Amino acid sequence: MSGISDVARLAGVSKSTASRALSGSGYVSERTRIKVRAVAASLGYVPSSNAASLVTGRTRNVGVVIPYLHRWFFAEVLEGIQSALLERGLDLTLYDANPGTDGRRRIFEDFLARKRFDGLIAVGLEPEDHELERLLMIGRPLVSVVGSDADATVIGIDDDDAGRRATSHLTGLGHRRIAFVGGGSTARWASVDRRRLGGYLAGMAEAGLAEHTQHVVSDVSLPGGYAASVDLLGAARTRPTGIVAVCDEVAIGTIIAARRLGIRVPSDLSVVGIDDHEYAEMFALTTLQQLPREQGRLAVELLEAELGGAGEPRRVELSARLIVRASTGPVDSRHSVFSSDPRPGIDHIG
Repeated sequence: MSGISDVARLAGVSKSTASRALSGSGYVSERTRIKVRAVAASLGYVPSSNAASLVTGRTRNVGVVIPYLHRWFFAEVLEGIQSALLERGLDLTLYDANPGTDGRRRIFEDFLARKRFDGLIAVGLEPEDHELERLLMIGRPLVSVVGSDADATVIGIDDDDAGRRATSHLTGLGHRRIAFVGGGSTARWASVDRRRLGGYLAGMAEAGLAEHTQHVVSDVSLPGGYAASVDLLGAARTRPTGIVAVCDEVAIGTIIAARRLGIRVPSDLSVVGIDDHEYAEMFALTTLQQLPREQGRLAVELLEAELGGAGEPRRVELSARLIVRASTGPVDSRHSVFSSDPRPGIDHIG
């Protein structure tokens, strides 16, 4: 069985140069890199990750901390991360840090402290728990997909802008009674949801409707959107003609609730979400599209730059793309004016 010594001898280079050429770590001329890899391929030599670690000081392993494996957004981000790591020949150690569990506490207090990785990608961590700060203290390069810490590289969409554009889409269709559904439970709720709500408030203000905003609290899930919307849509006199949902799952739950109440979408009710979930097309949902798989791939690219010493922490905000489907339409003329008793201010229902 051939070893690194055989590769180096036949390529006419030192063992350290051969190792650098095969690992991609450190400077090697392109001509030498091609020659060494050709020799290795002819010998059937596969570099040992343990041996490479001894030479480079790198584990060639990336830790990924993620709160949910079964939710669409997080699963898509993980797919993007994994595919990008595989292309680079890097291993992945996955930490399933489900919120509120003892396992999550142990991950932060024990497993991550062992530093069995070169860098970390964290997905959807909450700033209220100062989790990003705790990860930064580990002393490894860190990239966060969704977050708000200025000391780490953070990737996400411009959530304020997404909420504002979703709202402006409805006001542009003539809607005036527009509610925002999702987030805002009495416990903590994600900073992403708060920013999307802020975008909705800005969009309403731009349309001269600041006094008629309405926020309906719900869990950020399809069942949560359904439950909240059943209550919201049940009162015909005060029912909104348009709904901005915090995410597509909440929007889909709203559409299902409307159908069960005999409310036609979009004739009686227009609904717009944020995500472009895999079910969005099935429900003909108008939405602001974000691409979580691409965010995962970008996280690997930025982490690779930091591992190479070329990257500085920064915030990367991607612009969501409006995709118009059949869940939104012009307001019905019967609903073109406010009810006789519009509720001023922002109502929090739930």
